[in-house]
Amino acid sequence: MYDFEITAPDAAALLAENKPGENQYAKGQRVRLIDVREPWEYETVHIEGSLLMPMGDVPARAHQELDPDDRLLILCHHGARSLSVTNWLRQQGFDAAQSVAGGIDAWSQRVDTFLPRY
Repeated sequence: MYDFEITAPDAAALLAENKPGENQYAKGQRVRLIDVREPWEYETVHIEGSLLMPMGDVPARAHQELDPDDRLLILCHHGARSLSVTNWLRQQGFDAAQSVAGGIDAWSQRVDTFLPRY
């Protein structure tokens, strides 16, 4: 079982190693970055390839749009919302869900310093 949190650099490395179309998915899993911030936050700054699914929409959309077998990296602004969503997803059988610790703020400081901070 995966830890509930993953660091931004580790998440970035995992995404880079598992790009769609390259068939290099670890243990057969797809790796997906799910952004649970609000649309205005996503419009302000987001990570290319992430799926916007605001926290309030997760209960209605998760079982239709997410695969419980995928490795889901959950991202928010600072990590609190993503940890809450990760806990909920784990309770729903998404055992490979992980919160990106520190959120997009940590990502902009430790992975891609060209991303704007807000």
